[in-house]
Amino acid sequence: LLIDCVVISIFKNVANLTLIEQSLPLFCCIFAINNIKIMYPEELVAPMRADLTNNGFTELRDAEQVNSAMSEAKGTSLLVVNSVCGCAAGSARPGAVASLGGDKKPKNLFTVFAGQDSDAVAAARQHLLPYPPSSPSIGVFKNGELVHFIERHHIEGRSADMISSHLQEVYKEHC
Repeated sequence: LLIDCVVISIFKNVANLTLIEQSLPLFCCIFAINNIKIMYPEELVAPMRADLTNNGFTELRDAEQVNSAMSEAKGTSLLVVNSVCGCAAGSARPGAVASLGGDKKPKNLFTVFAGQDSDAVAAARQHLLPYPPSSPSIGVFKNGELVHFIERHHIEGRSADMISSHLQEVYKEHC
């Protein structure tokens, strides 16, 4: 569903329409009408999901899956909070995938999709505390405990190779 943000801003004060997120690309906004969330079209995000799932990541689509995966994961886990933004496409996703090419790598690979699977992302963000919500972002866990976190501002402006190299250094310490 493609929506012009100008139209959204006109309806912003209508009782049944609440703007949830204003920082999305101009061609697409997330909003709720009578508590029905309309997210990005699946056709738009499917290739972005596949960037990770085709490379061994398990996609967690709801809070129960997130909490179960995080509590049952033994060893080192990598959790990528995926996003539609350019820094996810150019740096975070390819950097995370490339980081898995070394000798040391996480045993468990998970992903959630911000702006799409809101319950899963909210649950994942509880595991990423004390860091504020950030997407894209990457968390490294050891036996369910967060040991390293890469926030969006550490991803923006950095190449996929830089993200990959950074993660490989983290793996040397925690894997």
